[in-house]
Amino acid sequence: MNAERTFTLTGAVAGCLAVALGAFAAHGLKARLDAAALETFRTGAQYQMYHALALFAVASVAARRPSRAATAAGWLFVAGMVLFSGSLYALALTGAKVLGAVTPFGGLCFLAGWAALAKAAWRQDG
Repeated sequence: MNAERTFTLTGAVAGCLAVALGAFAAHGLKARLDAAALETFRTGAQYQMYHALALFAVASVAARRPSRAATAAGWLFVAGMVLFSGSLYALALTGAKVLGAVTPFGGLCFLAGWAALAKAAWRQDG
């Protein structure tokens, strides 16, 4: 599967899951979690959606000019969603504070993904 198709499909699935998890938080967890835990869960869903949409940008760049930078951006966004959003979901649901130590690594993946996407887009001119 090429990068365009991979990241379009992954973005669509991640977006669908972000909507489902956001709805789950709003309706299924509202009575079970305190306000701080609920906000933590919502933050995970919000950042997952942002980066699901970012995968469509990666797919677009990869379609016009495939590059290692574009592919790296896509996988960094996926890793960020797993590490950042996943750790926030787990933290909110379990209260295990140690999971908060994983979250910054996901944030770093997001930052690196944006930098890689910028590099890929910058190189599109030639």
